[in-house]
Amino acid sequence: MHEAINLRNRSYKKELLDKDDIPFEDIRRNMQELNTINTWLGGHAITLAGFKKLLQNKRSIHVCEIGCGDGNNLYQLYKWCKKNNVEFSCTGIDIKRECIETAKKDYEIKNAIWFAQDYKTVVLKKKPDIIFSSLFCHHFDDVQLIYQLQWMKQNSTIGFFINDLQRNWFAYHSIKAITQIFSSSYLVKNDAPLSVARGFYKKEWIRLLTEAGIKNYVVDWKWAFRYLVIYSHENGL
Repeated sequence: MHEAINLRNRSYKKELLDKDDIPFEDIRRNMQELNTINTWLGGHAITLAGFKKLLQNKRSIHVCEIGCGDGNNLYQLYKWCKKNNVEFSCTGIDIKRECIETAKKDYEIKNAIWFAQDYKTVVLKKKPDIIFSSLFCHHFDDVQLIYQLQWMKQNSTIGFFINDLQRNWFAYHSIKAITQIFSSSYLVKNDAPLSVARGFYKKEWIRLLTEAGIKNYVVDWKWAFRYLVIYSHENGL
């Protein structure tokens, strides 16, 4: 008997990954599988699209990711910039110290600064040009999200972008079936479909941005079942 799921409203059921007592080896396996999912289902491509939209023709850029996990997203941007002769520096912020230690060890990113703390408590000596998050926002409620949107706006010089999940019945059942068959991580099996249930509709993003007092944004649907939210301090979108 399958558990009934109602996707009309966002789920606020906590994911296993949000607990404090998960062994880091399990978290590491979870991150490895998410990196694979991001590669095959276009997650990295969406992050790169948001980055390039705000980068425009600049040849030097400083990027900050909140909820950076093991640093894989920043590493993808670093590789692209290196290939395209863009001077790249970055700040990675994650509340889990083990994630930051993994990022430092696994990815040799030049000119990288790392913070193992809640992004809200980080003091940035200099504002980054672009701030972004990927698969981070769905972990939070509306009040927390409005604060995050305002923080990203206030602490960036160019703008911010967000790559996160669409709440969709096909995406929910598909990822549930795929992870049950192919995943070896109990975190992925539990959290992947729950993440979709905690995802967003476009109208919810518009409401959150409006309540945060943010204009000059676009909210675009991307394959596979993601939204790319981009805000610019200028009307250059």
